[in-house]
Amino acid sequence: LLLVGSFRNFRISVYIVVQSIMPLIEKDLLYRDPEVEKRSHKKKRLIQFPNSYFMDVKCSECFNITTCFSHAQTVVICASCQKVLCTPTGGICNLSAGCSFRPKTNGSE
Repeated sequence: LLLVGSFRNFRISVYIVVQSIMPLIEKDLLYRDPEVEKRSHKKKRLIQFPNSYFMDVKCSECFNITTCFSHAQTVVICASCQKVLCTPTGGICNLSAGCSFRPKTNGSE
């Protein structure tokens, strides 16, 4: 009977020590803020998805639409007027002045 009582006191003291060492979590881990989720690394998100995408780029001179990759590693040129649409950088490519783009949706188009 004495052993059970001391064990019970031991459990209470361990619980108090653990509560003081581990503070309560202030943020929700399952439902994270979408802006925080987008800024985090692509492998450390709750659901992993890439930062890159395909996009339709509209030429500023002939208004022809060309499909290119957002992280293109080569210069993308308009097929009809031979104008440079985007130039590569280390990450996302830079669009030329006057060109507009829209990201392509998954599965359709």
